[in-house]
Amino acid sequence: MTLQITGRSASDIAASVRALIERGALGPGDPLPSVRALADDLGVNRNTAVAAYGQLTAAGIVVTKGRGGTHVADRAAVAQEGFAADSVLRDVATGNPDPDRIPDPVAALARMAGRPVLYGEPVIDPGLERWARAWMSEGLAPRDIRLTITSGAGDAVERLLAQALVRDDAVALEDPCFLTSIHTVRVGGYRAVPVPVDDEGMTVEGLRTALEQGVRAVVCTPRAQNPTGASLTEQRAAELREVLRAHPYVLVIEDDHFSMLSRSPFRSIIGPDHRRWALVRSVSKFLGPDMCLAVTASDPDTADRLAMRLTPGTTWVSHLLQRLTLALVTDPEVASRIEAAGAHYAARNDAFAARLTALGVPAAAGDGLNLWVALPVPARDVSEQLMRRGWLARAGDEFALADAPAARRLRLTVHDLADADADRLAADIASAVRAAGGRLVPAGNGMIDG
Repeated sequence: MTLQITGRSASDIAASVRALIERGALGPGDPLPSVRALADDLGVNRNTAVAAYGQLTAAGIVVTKGRGGTHVADRAAVAQEGFAADSVLRDVATGNPDPDRIPDPVAALARMAGRPVLYGEPVIDPGLERWARAWMSEGLAPRDIRLTITSGAGDAVERLLAQALVRDDAVALEDPCFLTSIHTVRVGGYRAVPVPVDDEGMTVEGLRTALEQGVRAVVCTPRAQNPTGASLTEQRAAELREVLRAHPYVLVIEDDHFSMLSRSPFRSIIGPDHRRWALVRSVSKFLGPDMCLAVTASDPDTADRLAMRLTPGTTWVSHLLQRLTLALVTDPEVASRIEAAGAHYAARNDAFAARLTALGVPAAAGDGLNLWVALPVPARDVSEQLMRRGWLARAGDEFALADAPAARRLRLTVHDLADADADRLAADIASAVRAAGGRLVPAGNGMIDG
């Protein structure tokens, strides 16, 4: 073997491979020795070599191709939410809220004037803090909570993980998973441990297995899980709290991204005695993605650590943005618009699911901005057929960590389609399924497996 991979432990071997990649001795697509060859060359147990490659795979540094061996990963960026750049196709993969449903901030801007904020002042606007404390306490067991303001939910989750973990630490992520969470864990060098998601949210057995594997943090979406739309039931939330009761110092992060728009009640997996926890709520889904502000409620120790992570860089979120947020969320007319937007998203998704079901592609809407549609054939094949018909859709495998059924799912953003366009897209999906070799199911015959 010509590669100078060294080490006696899995971590040392993984670090050696990383160093070769960083120095340019290994590049994207280059093959690595087989597990057996690596173990023989280093004189270590085969399981040690397997564990080293497992760490590298979980961090997105290498990919395993079965009989094709293990290769250095192409470090292309993880897919992100938003419009596809330079596409002539109708984009139904955006994950965006409807811009017509986002409240106009002009009137609120006129009401938020105040004196300038100077260095050394409290980082949270007092008015926003009073409102946010009541908002963040809803659904949580009575406890001492501290509030932190960050530049969006992604910023909060990244900093929460960074204050608690070191490189190669294991993090439990839902599978399929929100794209930003995948990106955050990969860039941080953490090891993602997939926890399957079903119609009731994160699975109990999946969380139990992840904890047995030594995860130091859990990221959970309590409702409107992206991409599946699943929300925790009361029973499932209670079962997850019971599993976590034996692990009070594992950091539990709840990302309640859909909050005010959700049609489902908030059910927390954070038990009353859990010691390390954080609940994150962003305003981006109902006030707009450009309102880069999220509120985090957490235990005091986590809040102190999170504040330390903010100090070297962002320091604080603009008080002008904080005051604008407060002016909007306390405006009765804006509250009415937010409620109407939530109802609109639910109604449009329900209607499109009914269209698909009537055409032989059984579907049911969950909560959130998107639909997670099961197919009888690989979603990549269907999405290719849809491109020929003028549509850009997102295949489910982009959201998967290890979930094989996700490869037979489409995630669609359809709430802003006019009825005529929705009819055409539904018909084109049915035609694409047939063209890809799939069988349509007569209405009333049940869901497609996968």
